[in-house]
Amino acid sequence: MLNRFKQLFGFMALGTLGMVMPGPASAQNKPPLNIADFGSFHIGGRLVDIQGQPVKEVVFTPGGAPAKIDPNGKYLVESMYVQYFTPATVKAKYPLLMWHGGGLTGVTYETTPDGREGWAHFFIRNGWKTYVSDAVERGRSGWASSDIWPSPAQFLPIENPWNRFRMGAKPWSDDPAKREQYAEGQFPPEGYLNFMRQVVPRWTTTDDAIIRAYTELVDKVGPCVVLVHSQGGQFGQKVAQARPDLVKGLILVEPAGFGDPAKADALKNTKILTVYGDYIAQDSRWPGMRKTQLALNERYRQAGAQVEVIDLPEHGIKGNSHMLMMDRNNQQIAQLIQDWLRRQGLAE
Repeated sequence: MLNRFKQLFGFMALGTLGMVMPGPASAQNKPPLNIADFGSFHIGGRLVDIQGQPVKEVVFTPGGAPAKIDPNGKYLVESMYVQYFTPATVKAKYPLLMWHGGGLTGVTYETTPDGREGWAHFFIRNGWKTYVSDAVERGRSGWASSDIWPSPAQFLPIENPWNRFRMGAKPWSDDPAKREQYAEGQFPPEGYLNFMRQVVPRWTTTDDAIIRAYTELVDKVGPCVVLVHSQGGQFGQKVAQARPDLVKGLILVEPAGFGDPAKADALKNTKILTVYGDYIAQDSRWPGMRKTQLALNERYRQAGAQVEVIDLPEHGIKGNSHMLMMDRNNQQIAQLIQDWLRRQGLAE
């Protein structure tokens, strides 16, 4: 079982654009994960009926016989892929659900782009039954045709996240010698191209479908703690507002999406942590997004929620990008989150 897990979380080949990234060397100095069980399932979705399309003749394999394909009929779309890991000794009070950000998948929480252990390793090792999802229209959840999702997908060129995710102080350069990070930048630049291999197309019109699938997941799992990143901030907060009796703890890692202010009272009994990295003041977008979330946090607090904000630089932890779970100090930040969960009575 453990060997199979290592295969899943092992090395990543970078092909012609880079070297082979080995499996996480740091795991050699850590106790075994001791996973009793792991598996996956799909959840959610709806049937859509498509009519009026011409019958096509398709050759699926070179040299194969043509097949007639009638695209008219019912399609099952907007399902979500979920993978779960159960430690041999479960210590946490509730399962942990880990939801990624925009244009990404559950890989966010797996092995880091430079080959170190991710947050999934950390929380499994600390006794959390962990669920890692690929949201609707991401990764193994698949996607629908333009007949069903009429808006175009958004794609990111290699240069885009380097600055937008606060990894580099200056624009991306193909020349490694000219790539300039912030002075104390924590994101490993040698893993950047591998990070870009994780980026997938995203749609701007599928939020409701994603929220439906995540809500169904919470209904299936039951009482839980939800950890979200970036775009996932909207999904985590809105699902928690819809299921306040089930979402016992909510961890917002640099949320770029938000809950419904009109439903702030729904989280009166929820324990909420918000975590921010570095260089926010130097960015054109992040000060406004941070202000929006902090104002919403205050509404949660006034409703009765236990709310805490961790600005890492104020704790003497500097240099973190938007991708906190991939930065060189990702285990230190995971430990801060674990310590907060312990203080809230959600973990041993």
